[in-house]
Amino acid sequence: MEDVTRGGQFLVKETLAENIFTPEDFSEEQIMMRDSVKEFVDREIWPNKNRFENKDYAFTEESMRKAGELGFLGVAVPEAYGGLGMGFVSTMLTCDYISGATGSFSTAFGAHTGIGTMPITLYGNEEQKNKYVPKLASGEWFGSYCLTEPGAGSDANSGKTKAELTEDGKFYKINGQKMWISNAGFCHLMIVFARIEDDKNITGFIVEYNPENPNGITLGEEEHKLGIRASSTRQVFFNDTVVPVENMLAGRGEGFKIAMNALNVGRIKLAAACLDSQRRIVTEAVKYANERIQFKTPIANFGAIRKKIAEMATNAYAGESASYRAAGDIEKRINARIEEGNAHNEAELKGVEEFAIECSVLKVAVSEDVQHCADEGIQIFGGMGFSEDTPMEAAWRDARISRIYEGTNEINRMLSVGMLIKKAMKGHVDLLGPAMKVADELMGIPDFSTPDYSELFAEEKALITKLKKAFLMVAGSAVQKYGTELEENQQLLMCASDMLIEVYMAESTILRTEKLAKLKGEENIKEQIAMAKLYLYQAVDIIYSRGKEGIVSFAQDDEQRMMLMGLRRFTKYDNQPNVVELREIVASKVIAENQYCF
Repeated sequence: MEDVTRGGQFLVKETLAENIFTPEDFSEEQIMMRDSVKEFVDREIWPNKNRFENKDYAFTEESMRKAGELGFLGVAVPEAYGGLGMGFVSTMLTCDYISGATGSFSTAFGAHTGIGTMPITLYGNEEQKNKYVPKLASGEWFGSYCLTEPGAGSDANSGKTKAELTEDGKFYKINGQKMWISNAGFCHLMIVFARIEDDKNITGFIVEYNPENPNGITLGEEEHKLGIRASSTRQVFFNDTVVPVENMLAGRGEGFKIAMNALNVGRIKLAAACLDSQRRIVTEAVKYANERIQFKTPIANFGAIRKKIAEMATNAYAGESASYRAAGDIEKRINARIEEGNAHNEAELKGVEEFAIECSVLKVAVSEDVQHCADEGIQIFGGMGFSEDTPMEAAWRDARISRIYEGTNEINRMLSVGMLIKKAMKGHVDLLGPAMKVADELMGIPDFSTPDYSELFAEEKALITKLKKAFLMVAGSAVQKYGTELEENQQLLMCASDMLIEVYMAESTILRTEKLAKLKGEENIKEQIAMAKLYLYQAVDIIYSRGKEGIVSFAQDDEQRMMLMGLRRFTKYDNQPNVVELREIVASKVIAENQYCF
């Protein structure tokens, strides 16, 4: 497993284009799955968007049942428990293409297949898996996940729900309240987290639910939400709910670990769930721009509109590039662990946990891109975009929750840097050595030689190497100054995180495009090349801005001047591209194809 990339190593280790996974690498089986999912969504979900927007919860349940009949709910479930047993990339792909039409169905699907089913497949014993997972994989039963409480949101381990062992030692009685529970209105099974006595950590339980015999479980009314309107979201109250001791998930006090690892998977799956939304928003916006005539010409001919279309498409392309890069790395890690003799569930847990940094990075980046994409979609539609008669306002409302789900973006920003530092302290990623080299470089004389930038992306890859140095300089100095108290400096952490995010997204986009150029030839992918350069151009500005904000927040006098000088050096783009020209290349292609076409 020595050759398999570790999480966070992208910062300090050169990644070759041929070693990353891209959407162009989908196997025939994966392409068939993608096409099957798209056909299902275009037939069953997209034409019925109004039913979802009108809070038709029964239709959400009906659609989930159909997805189960087609096998989509069991893609990630091992064949031994009634699933398709497909790899991590295939589960990402399914989540991606099934989620784009409406956030209501996307949420129901994600809650069921992820946090509703996955804790049992990964942490359940054989008896639990054989009893419950086949029903969940087929759609005979639906799952939900009861973690959040009125006083326990981001601080998941602070829940007050109690589990008390009965005198005969055969059952636990659960008492408490949960809120924001997706699928509560039609679920048959709940993963419930409660605290036993005064345990430090919560414990997970598998709780069956039957409305005809509620066992002390009461559901609140459906929540009326800004978006994801037909996603069943209710409060759940437990009053002496009796659960057999054999339904404890993993061991006593293991619930917090289950919850955190479920979030890692949920974060990268959430990024995937935002991808097809962007594709569909771009396509609908372009169609409208081509049809809408103003001043005797389609608005797609106006530069202001073309700029929006180009940047919407570019962000979607970057999101795809980074999401599938990480998914491919996770799958390699899982396979390597299986080859070493790990059980499938252990291999998957450790494989995803290894890339927790990338999962947080993707969750933040792609959820913010889909919101921006929907916002620009409304703007392209103008007044009509604000109307419920067009798909844009629903897309905008549905996108908003993605910045809150699976840990808020603020939490994930701080986590990404915090986890990286912890990895460095454990020796899993060597940050200290490269950071010290950057410090030495700052004190040295700059290299004034003229490099050879004749090959595709030669300068861009050299620039990404420098951007990594900018991050190491800021983060390394911050750690040196604050040590373990760094986590208390949240604004500084968020500056560093934004730098980290842009490095990963920009590099992933460049590497995917370089790989594609070797496959198809540069002349055949000039639009993708333009998108990669455009994304990097914008990433440089963000990294400089956030780096400067971070530096001036903790460095003074000569140290500050030295670091700001280094930041300028590390963000210098010698041969800056004509960004207007790049946008024109991208927009022309998308407008001519009348859809997102990459």
